[in-house]
Amino acid sequence: MERKPRSRYTLVLVLAALVAVPGCDKLRARDLLNKGVQAYKGGQFDLAIEDFKRSKELDPSLLNARLYLATAYSSQYIPGAPSPENVRMGEQAIEEYKEVLQSDPKNLSAIDGIGAILYNMGGTPFDEKKFAESKTYHKQHIDLAPDDPESYYWIGVIDWSLAFRGNKDMRADWNNKGKKPVKDTDPLPPEVAKQFTEKYGPIVDEGITNLQDAMKKRTDYDDAMAYLNLLYRQKADMETTPAARESDLKTADDLVDKVKQIKQNKMANPQPTS
Repeated sequence: MERKPRSRYTLVLVLAALVAVPGCDKLRARDLLNKGVQAYKGGQFDLAIEDFKRSKELDPSLLNARLYLATAYSSQYIPGAPSPENVRMGEQAIEEYKEVLQSDPKNLSAIDGIGAILYNMGGTPFDEKKFAESKTYHKQHIDLAPDDPESYYWIGVIDWSLAFRGNKDMRADWNNKGKKPVKDTDPLPPEVAKQFTEKYGPIVDEGITNLQDAMKKRTDYDDAMAYLNLLYRQKADMETTPAARESDLKTADDLVDKVKQIKQNKMANPQPTS
C-alpha cells in the first residue's frame, strides 16, 4: 500500500534532477566563459580556448562563448605563416563565426571577424578569391550598418590590393618578354594599359567610391585618404591621355598632403584616452 506514494515521490525527485542538470550546466557554462575571458585578457590563449570550448559544449545557446572562441582562434592566427596548424587556426575561427551567424545572421562582430580573417588569409600567399570573399562580408556590414565608415574603408583596401597586384604582375610579364623595360613609375604600355583597365577598371572605381564614402562619414579619416591616393595612382595607369594621367597623379599628391596635415593636427591635439 505504501509503494504508490514512494513511486510518486521518486518520480518527483527524478524530474527535479532533470530540470536542475541543464540549469547547472548553464551556470557552469557562464562560469567557464568568465574564466576564459580572464585567461584571454591575460594572454593565456590556449587556456581561454579550452574554457570557451567547454562553455559552448555545456550551453550551445550561449552565443558569447562562440564569439569569444572565434576571437581567441583569430588572435592565435598569424597572417602569412604557412604552417598547417596556423591555417587551421584561421579556418577554425571562421567556422566558429559562421556558427554564430547561423543563430544570429545580423551579428556584426561575427561578420567583421570573418571579413578580417579572410583578408589576412588572402594576403600571403596571395589569394584573390579570399579577398573577394572578404569583401562580401564587408558589404553585409554596410547593408546592416551603412553609417559605419570602416567597412567602406576595407573594401577600398581590398580593391587597391587586387589592382596593385594585377598592375605589378602585368609589368613583370611585359618585362619578362624582353621588351623595353617598364619601371614602376612609368606609364603602362598602351596594350598593357588596355588589359589592365578591362580587368581592374571596375575594381578601382569601386574602391575609389567606397573610400570617398568612408571619408564622408569620417572627415579626418586619414587612412582612407592614404589608400584613396594609392587607388588614384592605379587609375592613372588606365588613362589614355597624358593630361588625364597627370590629373589623377595630382589628385593623389593632394591627398598625401592632406594626410600629412591631418596627422600633424592629431599629434598637436591628441585625443584623451579613456
